[in-house]
Amino acid sequence: MENSKIYVGLDVGTTSIKVIVAESMNKQLNVIGVGSARSNGLSRGTIVDIDQAVTAIQQAVQQAEQKANIEIKRVVAGIPANLLQIEECQGMIAVADQSKEITSQDVQNVASAALVRNLPPEREILTVLPTEFTVDGFDEIKDPRGMMGVRLEMSGVLFTAPKTMIHNLKKCIEKAGLELSQLVVNPLALGKLALSDGEQDFGSIIIDLGGGQSTAAVIHDHQLKFSVIDQEGGDHITKDISVVLNTSIENAEKAKRDYGNADSLAASEEEEIPIEVVGQSVPVQVTEKKLAEIIEARLMQVFDRLKTSLDKVDAFDLPGGVIMTGGVTALPGIVDLAKEIFDCPVKLYIPDQMGLRHPSFAQGLGLINYIANLSEVDWLVQSALGNVEQPTTETQHSTQMGKTQTTVEEVPVKKIKKQSKNGFESLKNFFSNFFE
Repeated sequence: MENSKIYVGLDVGTTSIKVIVAESMNKQLNVIGVGSARSNGLSRGTIVDIDQAVTAIQQAVQQAEQKANIEIKRVVAGIPANLLQIEECQGMIAVADQSKEITSQDVQNVASAALVRNLPPEREILTVLPTEFTVDGFDEIKDPRGMMGVRLEMSGVLFTAPKTMIHNLKKCIEKAGLELSQLVVNPLALGKLALSDGEQDFGSIIIDLGGGQSTAAVIHDHQLKFSVIDQEGGDHITKDISVVLNTSIENAEKAKRDYGNADSLAASEEEEIPIEVVGQSVPVQVTEKKLAEIIEARLMQVFDRLKTSLDKVDAFDLPGGVIMTGGVTALPGIVDLAKEIFDCPVKLYIPDQMGLRHPSFAQGLGLINYIANLSEVDWLVQSALGNVEQPTTETQHSTQMGKTQTTVEEVPVKKIKKQSKNGFESLKNFFSNFFE
């Protein structure tokens, strides 16, 4: 189809793998196929059994291919924020002895110069995002191509991740018969989808409550500035219900989905639900309030730990508040509980595309949205990594990876200066000294 591309988002989470196929035409994304499979071979957001993960990916891809009536070959993979590190990078090159027009090759060359650094042997560059270019001292340039200059500089943000995690993801994609087009940082892609332009500019917190782990990220000035992982999610709530009520995991999951509430004050003390208890032939009646108390207790622990980490960087001073998504946010009452814990405005993000109107699809859709909206300059900078190719045909394909100990993993960052509260202008510059 003329001027159209096909993007495929593969969200490989600890609980489930989702494949989303969308057609981009005239800058409009239309979902044309969805596939889903139960995750196997993942733990705490990382792949622990490649063969099991490959089988699950293939099942989800096959479903999506049948519904979209296409063959999926190339994918864009997202990677979770586990042990993610964020740092600034800078590069400079001489364009020519005398002024000449800056070309796409010059952009690639300056990006390559910015990537020159000594990394620990266990880490690998995941992606790099340009923040500005400088031509002969003139800064804040977004696209220097076509300008005249002698010296070209680039400032950007560099993301690195554990080499093992990247290798395992690439290996799974390869063994599943797919080609990797690009890796994407999950919270960055999710923020681009779920946050408005103003929320990304002035600053907001995006929280993804998945099955195996929960991720909070701070987006400010349209950049990912901070990320924290809590190694608990919806699966831990299910296990709590199973242990407390002495029922199977399957029954506990069904009770959570059908009758669960994250706010015990909103749950009924009169309404009862039947629970099949191990060792008893007749179901036991449990009140909705008791079920809600089990759910609420675990969520409060997760929210408290995330809040402690976010308080360290004064993230709640940002005006955008908290935007939550992910499968766990489908629980009624979760917004009220989050407002109580975080003490700031909280709202949910639910995709509005037909067939995807559930928060569990947000991450997969975020990958598609992110890749579809990358500029030519972004692609040129990404190509400096050596394994990225901007799509030139009518079809392109994409994927995401990732979700799930009670410890918290934080992206190492420098101490952020205390926010001045003299109006919105100071709020907007909240992270202005972030990398100083």
